[in-house]
Amino acid sequence: MFGCLVAGRLVQTDAQQIAEDKFVFNLPDYESINHVVVFMLGTIPFPESMGGSVYISYPDHSGMPVWQLLGFITNEKPSAIFKISGLKSGEGTQHPFGAMSLPQTPSVAQIGISVELVEQLAQQTPVASAAVSTVDSFTQFTQKMLDNFYNFASSFAVTQAQMTPNPTEVFIPSNVVVKWYESFQRRLAQNPFFWKT
Repeated sequence: MFGCLVAGRLVQTDAQQIAEDKFVFNLPDYESINHVVVFMLGTIPFPESMGGSVYISYPDHSGMPVWQLLGFITNEKPSAIFKISGLKSGEGTQHPFGAMSLPQTPSVAQIGISVELVEQLAQQTPVASAAVSTVDSFTQFTQKMLDNFYNFASSFAVTQAQMTPNPTEVFIPSNVVVKWYESFQRRLAQNPFFWKT
């Protein structure tokens, strides 16, 4: 029913069913994992009005499992990418795997999927840092470049009173840079590939 993928590794489809509505994947050597993809295989859909909460568990300094909610998958959203690097420390959250004694070794994390009502999924709050940006890397680069250019150009701003006459130097009013910056960001938000046309 479910699959799990870590970059550079084979796809895992060997989820252990530990209860009628609970499934677990083992992730060996979790310290080297940045992102994990959890998805439905497409063979068995969720029952009507049901979905799956996705949790990660890793051993804390005392060896006890710490569970954190990453997000969810549903028939309408059958896959999700989660950032798990940086989640290894911190507090656990309320989870449906508490009463189960799942064997866990120090270098193995676990991805848990709990089948629940979609209404309940919508009320849960995942760990904020687990969400992966939906903005592609080109758009992120462009926005960072715009911010950097604006900050750099603004650092040279002087008032008219501070300007010294220099016939070989060209001055551009800073409001022109601000207008260009805002226009470019607006066009980029509307269509990240507007520059190709």
